[in-house]
Amino acid sequence: MNTPARVVRRFAIASAALVGSTAALAEENGAITMAIDDFEGAASVAPAVETLEASTFSLAAAGTGASEVPVALASSQTGAGAQGQGGQGSGRPRFNLPKPVFDDTWVSIGIGAGLVPSYGGSDDYIVFPLPLIVGRVGGVGISPNGPGFALDLFSPGPALGASKPRFFGGPAFRIRNDRANQIEDEVVELAEDLDWAVEVGAQAGVSFPGVFNPLDTLTLTTQVRWDVAGAHDGMMIEPSVGYARPFGPGVRFQANVGAQFVDDSFADYYYTVTPAQAAATGLPLFTADGGLNNLSTTAIVNFDLDGNLLNGGWSLYTVLGYTRFVGDAEDTPFTSIRGDANNFIGGVGVSYTF
Repeated sequence: MNTPARVVRRFAIASAALVGSTAALAEENGAITMAIDDFEGAASVAPAVETLEASTFSLAAAGTGASEVPVALASSQTGAGAQGQGGQGSGRPRFNLPKPVFDDTWVSIGIGAGLVPSYGGSDDYIVFPLPLIVGRVGGVGISPNGPGFALDLFSPGPALGASKPRFFGGPAFRIRNDRANQIEDEVVELAEDLDWAVEVGAQAGVSFPGVFNPLDTLTLTTQVRWDVAGAHDGMMIEPSVGYARPFGPGVRFQANVGAQFVDDSFADYYYTVTPAQAAATGLPLFTADGGLNNLSTTAIVNFDLDGNLLNGGWSLYTVLGYTRFVGDAEDTPFTSIRGDANNFIGGVGVSYTF
């Protein structure tokens, strides 16, 4: 028989599991997903995570506050009726549960450290910071996007989970400093320094809740950006597939698989070896064209330090990722001679959600 204590215990566990991570995770489309960018240099890699909007709860019934949840217990047909906390025969005892932190406005901020290649296609690794900011403010979801951010202009408010697919979209921004600094290879360093790129564009996608598990989410996303700072002057298209699910009330797992397509301007800027660069480095001449640039996969696990993801506070996140450069990104001498087409990333961080 479901006693009041058992009902509350089950509800609290399900609530915490539904909301999901608060650190490197971000909600996209009514449930929580995340993505890591293509690992192109130290500052161009961050556990990017898409908006952790809260699949939290509109639990209050009429006449109750957000932090006070009424639980109706059906009377047993074999007894004289349920006895509520407010007196015999009420049938509607009230239980005070903590208010979820994920309401209309919330923010997660964090910092971490990890190892990434010194540039995309390098075989030298450096330590880099992993800053994090994600949340929902004024009805707009905010998520990190490499060294940058993306917005969800259709971010829903708190609701009792998601039962239907949800479309999302908004502007996306990113700073790219690949081969602009922190070059560890002594030969590549002799080539001219590249400029910082400022990429502006948009993202759009759809999320599907409850695909393999009542609390999981499958997300399809595409992001398109253009450089507006006069660096590579190119365009990139980045489709990705993400999957997220909780494991108990205090742990959440996220996996992402993505690809990056670039145009000729992007490829020429980062992968062509010009006559001047060949003379300075001794590398052979190379002319790069656009196309499929890389394939990547990422796994992120978030651990709430008090075992309850629902109430915010402190949490830890770990990031592991792999990127395979293909096409001219693999064939360029910067990669094929001085680097490696297989790039890895690993990092840990701590965040606080309020």
